[in-house]
Amino acid sequence: MNTIRKDAVWHRRVYLSGWLEESVDTIEVREPATGELIDLVGIARVTHVDDAARVATAAQRPWAESAPNVRASVLRRAAALFEDRKSEILSLLIRESGSIRPKAEFEFTSVLAELHEAASLPTQAEGVLLPSGAPNRLSFARRIPIGVVGAITPWNLPLALAVRCIAPALALGNAVILKPDPKTPISGGLFLAQVFQDAGLPAGLLSVLPGDADIGDALVRHPAIGMISFTGSTGTGRVVGRIAGESLKKVSLELGGNNALIVLDDADLERASSAGAYGSFLHQGQVCVAIGRHFVHRKIAAQYAKLLTERAKNLPVGDPFRQDVALGPIISQQQIEKIDHLVQRTTLAGATLQVGGKYDRLFYQPTVLTEVAPGMATFDHEVFGPVASITVFDDDDEAIHLANLGEYGLSAAVQSQSVSRAMALGRQIKAGMVHINDQTIVYEAHAPFGGLKASGNGSRYGSLTSHEEYTTLQWVTANEVIPGYPF
Repeated sequence: MNTIRKDAVWHRRVYLSGWLEESVDTIEVREPATGELIDLVGIARVTHVDDAARVATAAQRPWAESAPNVRASVLRRAAALFEDRKSEILSLLIRESGSIRPKAEFEFTSVLAELHEAASLPTQAEGVLLPSGAPNRLSFARRIPIGVVGAITPWNLPLALAVRCIAPALALGNAVILKPDPKTPISGGLFLAQVFQDAGLPAGLLSVLPGDADIGDALVRHPAIGMISFTGSTGTGRVVGRIAGESLKKVSLELGGNNALIVLDDADLERASSAGAYGSFLHQGQVCVAIGRHFVHRKIAAQYAKLLTERAKNLPVGDPFRQDVALGPIISQQQIEKIDHLVQRTTLAGATLQVGGKYDRLFYQPTVLTEVAPGMATFDHEVFGPVASITVFDDDDEAIHLANLGEYGLSAAVQSQSVSRAMALGRQIKAGMVHINDQTIVYEAHAPFGGLKASGNGSRYGSLTSHEEYTTLQWVTANEVIPGYPF
């Protein structure tokens, strides 16, 4: 049953310090599972970026000077409103992004955690008292907001990946201009705008401008925007980083990954294969931290491949809004063709297809490939689809060598009955996150989330690092009397 309101405030609109009444171009939002129309929403023009930056700049100063409890209370009210509207947002996530219900539930829970963590930020210590070489001089460093933050977010976890930037940025006194992906403009932004408006966020502090690359480019280039938070592909991230660098503005890049799961010869194979299946097939593999490459010790490789293949065969694929399935649709025809192209190239290069490797409409079957080696397509490239590639190794050193091959360094996992052995391997993996006796899709709102190498620029999401990300240090000194100088 369709639970989307026919009188939704975002119908044919964008959100720019409120819902714009003026006529704007529209985009059709459709279910990837069925092609059914969900709604028509406004699509921003480049001129809207300048308008949003102007109102954000004006609104940000009094917001930054407001009492910490004022900012915290808005975030707490937003969290309460999300809980009240849980059914509606879950339906949106399932229909708009093709999420299965457990993934939508996970995303919803993550959003609540982000909001509650952000609500605690305004009252946390934000500076340091410094020693001074001058007598009677007070010297300290304090954290001040960056000002206006531009956020460019993707379609795969549209709500969570928007909130993890917006919530801490607002909590710490910034204004935010959000460009959600045009595939998921409602769950990725417009629904969020309505919640924050209802929570009492002052006008001008949040604008949501769905659009294509021209809107993102305008955000990155605008002189009034002091920081860009970008989540997306490594190729686009390089462009964003270059343009932001030319403007000397701060940029946080959370990019792609071809993540490694290392299964050592003493691992519990039933649990390891279950974790491996979850890590490769959750949300159809359309997660930056999904397991792309399974490195398995030769002694157990055949049994692991058999177990993983059986799990893949038993995962139902279909419309997650109307059926109880484990995998929903791929987001677009372009993406499913890319997935299939990489799988076909890999089998032509000598890998063995154990299961899957085919699709119907936008539904790709969970796929297991064995005998995958460096130089093959699914080994070298991020697939962003439900594909598990298995590569055999003979010793721990070879496992580390294989895991560190390639340009990515986002997430990794090591499985062994010896935690010390697994930890020793984990210390050698060049990744921003390493999980022992788990899989790679692990997320907690307070923990530092981000990658190394081509997976990111070292910036981190998570409340542990939010002050560092969304504020800058200002050095302040104060004297009772102006010192005497020789000039």
